[in-house]
Amino acid sequence: MRLRRTLLGMSQEKLAKAVSLTFQQIQKYERGSNRIGASRLFQFAQVLDVPVSFFYDDMPDGSEEPPAAVATDRLGEPFEQDHLARRETLELVRAYYRIGDPTVRRRVFELTKTLSRSDSVRGKRA
Repeated sequence: MRLRRTLLGMSQEKLAKAVSLTFQQIQKYERGSNRIGASRLFQFAQVLDVPVSFFYDDMPDGSEEPPAAVATDRLGEPFEQDHLARRETLELVRAYYRIGDPTVRRRVFELTKTLSRSDSVRGKRA
């Protein structure tokens, strides 16, 4: 939910208002402190303009082993291990889509892919 909200540039307050909640409740949902019921999930999907299945894309299909215990920081909060949830990633995606010229945007995309390949090759040599 946080990923989609942030990609849209929507604040927790704005999302909360759209579904008649407080921003603190949104924070609890995003952190996983509170479970999201089916009807509430449907509301979020409508406001965030995604199908409900969007929230299940990374779910295991049941044939995999259960995930290992989640590492936590000293305050007991889970570490964000998903690169897509990092602020840096979200800012990069927003900046990328603000590039108006499709040709330039494509060149930036190709440059990024090339740089990531060269880093992985260098890492294997070291």
